Amino acid sequence: MSQAVLFDTPGPRARRNILVANVIGGVVAAGIVGLVLWKLGQEGQLAAGRWTSLFTGSAWMNFFLPGLQNTIVAALYSVVLAVVFGLVFGLGRLAPLAPVRWLAGMVVEFFRAVPVLIMMVALYIGLGAFGVVSPRDVPLVSVVVALTLYNGSIIAELVRSGVFGLPKGQREAAAAIGMTHGKSLRLVELPQALIAMLPSLVSQFVVILKDSALGYIITFNEFLQLSRQFGGGNGNMLQALIVCAVVFILINWLLTRAAALVARRLSRRTSGRTQPRLVNAGAAGAAGTPAT
Repeated sequence: MSQAVLFDTPGPRARRNILVANVIGGVVAAGIVGLVLWKLGQEGQLAAGRWTSLFTGSAWMNFFLPGLQNTIVAALYSVVLAVVFGLVFGLGRLAPLAPVRWLAGMVVEFFRAVPVLIMMVALYIGLGAFGVVSPRDVPLVSVVVALTLYNGSIIAELVRSGVFGLPKGQREAAAAIGMTHGKSLRLVELPQALIAMLPSLVSQFVVILKDSALGYIITFNEFLQLSRQFGGGNGNMLQALIVCAVVFILINWLLTRAAALVARRLSRRTSGRTQPRLVNAGAAGAAGTPAT
């Protein structure tokens, strides 16, 4: 039904053309992959000696596992703080008092508009110059604070759009039994909105994990940074980055699968939508309208 709405159902000739195009595309893709592998072989990148050092105990104990640990620690701190930030300012944008809504809106829109990399660099320079934290902790704190501010503002929009996405009957039923705006928000709307937006939150956690890799620019020893150090020291940079990419893809795939599983399990427990979605900078509308 949806295919007939989007485009005409292809006939025998169109299906044959599609099949031919798919075969040609597959042959071209296989040729490109073969050419790349041949070129890598010519350069000696496929030699066993370049790969075996990646799977030694020394490589994982001194580089990959400490890097992965730092990445996960930064991501966990950022996730917890971003959720707190998002709930506070998301509820602020729903407050009945106009000054509170304006203040929350200004904070959210500002941090959504500033690239997370710029925030990391600015915090790294500022914290290092003023000596607010120990020099050893400056890279970690800069990464965590930047990820918290940026992704917290995104989560604030998720909170706002999650409440607006609920049917009006929820709010009207709460008002009918004498609940104030604040009680309706805390006891009726927000709990349902949190369930509805949980898959979207998990998707945002994937973004936080990936963005933590930007910390290598400010010397934060996360997974990518230590993978680069190992590759540079052992002359197998390409192979080390491939291992790093595979680990990142595996972790993000697991989180994405978790988001889809949560969406399916929660779809019957709330009157709001439970489909994973991301609120990117500039994607949300003006105050009072649901983000899309």
